[in-house]
Amino acid sequence: MWESESESAAAHKYGGGLLTSTNHGVKTEGFVQKGHSWYVATDIPSDFLVQIGEANFHLHKYPLVSRSGKLSRIIYESHGSDLNRIVMDDIPGGPEGFELAAKFCYGIAVDLTAGNISGLRCAAEYLEMTEDLEEGNLIFKTEAFLSYVVLSSWRDSIVVLKSCEKLSPWAENLQIVRRCSESIAWKACANPKGIRWSYTGRTAKISSPKWNDIKDSSPSRNQQVPPDWWFEDASILRIDHFVRVVTAIKVKGMRFDMIGAAIMHYATKWLPGLIGDTAVQGDEASNCSLSNSSSSGGGSWKSGGLHMIVSGGTRNDLSSLQAKDQRMIVESLVSIIPPQKDSVSCSFLLRLLRMAIMLKVAPALVTELEKRVGMQFEQATLADLLIPSYSKGETMYDVDLVQRLLEHFLVQEQTESSSPSRHSFSSDKHMGMGCNLNAKARVARLVDSYLTEVSRDRNLSLTKFQVLAEALPDSARTCDDGLYRAIDSYLKAHPTLSEHERKRLCRVMDCQKLSIDACLHAAQNERLPLRVVVQVLFAEQVKISNALASSSLKDVESHSQTMVTNRKTLLEETPPSFQEGWTTAKKDINTLKFELESVKAKYLELQNDMGSLQKQFDKMLKQKQTSAWSSGWKKLSKLTKTTNVESHDNSPKIQVSEEQNRKTTRRWRNSIS
Repeated sequence: MWESESESAAAHKYGGGLLTSTNHGVKTEGFVQKGHSWYVATDIPSDFLVQIGEANFHLHKYPLVSRSGKLSRIIYESHGSDLNRIVMDDIPGGPEGFELAAKFCYGIAVDLTAGNISGLRCAAEYLEMTEDLEEGNLIFKTEAFLSYVVLSSWRDSIVVLKSCEKLSPWAENLQIVRRCSESIAWKACANPKGIRWSYTGRTAKISSPKWNDIKDSSPSRNQQVPPDWWFEDASILRIDHFVRVVTAIKVKGMRFDMIGAAIMHYATKWLPGLIGDTAVQGDEASNCSLSNSSSSGGGSWKSGGLHMIVSGGTRNDLSSLQAKDQRMIVESLVSIIPPQKDSVSCSFLLRLLRMAIMLKVAPALVTELEKRVGMQFEQATLADLLIPSYSKGETMYDVDLVQRLLEHFLVQEQTESSSPSRHSFSSDKHMGMGCNLNAKARVARLVDSYLTEVSRDRNLSLTKFQVLAEALPDSARTCDDGLYRAIDSYLKAHPTLSEHERKRLCRVMDCQKLSIDACLHAAQNERLPLRVVVQVLFAEQVKISNALASSSLKDVESHSQTMVTNRKTLLEETPPSFQEGWTTAKKDINTLKFELESVKAKYLELQNDMGSLQKQFDKMLKQKQTSAWSSGWKKLSKLTKTTNVESHDNSPKIQVSEEQNRKTTRRWRNSIS
């Protein structure tokens, strides 16, 4: 809270808030209260009775008629009848406001404060106490006090705006709400250097210097002003006035993250239970809820009343009127959240979405909230996604809601990747693609953890599970171990699935993306179809052969380290309930791993023995081949010599016989011709 330097001068100018009227017709020493009745301390008997609710004011006509146009008109329109009683239950400010206005009419000093100025200003307007009746009438003086004293003070602006909650629509029509909202917005955005400082809404232990402290207690000299110094004071306002202040602050140009932080602070104070570990708890939250409900016409909000609705609404402590007030708060907060990404946290948006669904907020606002969550879906946690199904659905959790959030996320990612700003520079393009892949990988791990948790619900249909698992593209998952855990959990909770349904369920998983540990576990999983087990074994064999055929031991070590880190991250994201069953499976995997290492060693020994045997066999084979060939060549050489001699001796005989044959053939041809 801070105070301008001219504020004290303005207070002295207006007599420290004391108003007096010199021309009054009745000498009095003041008002005397007896029960619910007020009397003027004078010797002249009263001739006029004003009734406001249970309060009765025994007054005189002349002081009131001389300064109130409304009362003079009512008495004049009575046509001379002896009107000595009037009922004004609709006067703004109630009996307190009329009492101050009546004292002003009698010339009694009135102490103007930030707590009574708005009610007195509205009462003066209701009674038509204008300058036409008397110069320096009540409307003029209250308006001057508002302009020169109240609007120059942070604390008084907050107090006056808070007091306007019971003066609708008078305070709105007289522009008191607008002027106070703009004054608060200007001071919240201004630099508070050289301004005296104090919080109004905090306890004495942590509050800053008070109003009456010395001038040198400025935060610019002794302490650093926190950026959220105005959150606590602004959060005491009613929701409609808070919306006016935030709207004015947006116009002034405050950062969107500060506006979002103020909205989250307001929500934690007025919606107890929205955030589990809120800073506003206990009596403070209870008092805030009480003041907001009472100002809006309801009863009282109990601290923790929202928890009763979230748990199922079995108790009737929260009335329909209070639920209506909370619905109005949620709708108003959704409408003023800045449109920029990361203006509020994704966890806050999901909790607000949960409450909006529970309170049956307008569908358009729920859709807007879902789109906002889709913009920051990679920041969500598993605990925030486990939103119960408040409709008459069969499932325990609202799986359709998560499906819609995932669709909004994918649409947002697609629009961002296809926007022209992403393709302006090649480096920015590659960075954007990397960010998209990281966001999709985080969302994929989140969806796998969510599927593992909701798969235990026996009412969850196979189609919903499959649609949610296949919503993300294949590139989003580099490892399908999380998806395998979800499938295994679903098979445990649904043992009556047919062989076809189990095959259909396992179709969403890529066996090539399973780690060696998951492959070893899946190979012994009796719940999986036989075809899937064969695929897993084949994938495991390929990975083992690739590991053995690696070029160097360093590659193998680095590959095993990456697999270990992936396994650790996946196990950390696994729900605690599933980790118990996974630890037992991990022991089996370790034993199988040890056996696999021994088999690998034996396999290498057999390979070495096989290589030595192959060498010996090759040597023996070469020796046998050389001896056979040499004997064969000797026999062939002898045969060729004998055949050559015989052919040389018989050559003339062969030529004579050939000539005789030619002659006989020719003769035979001639005789035929």
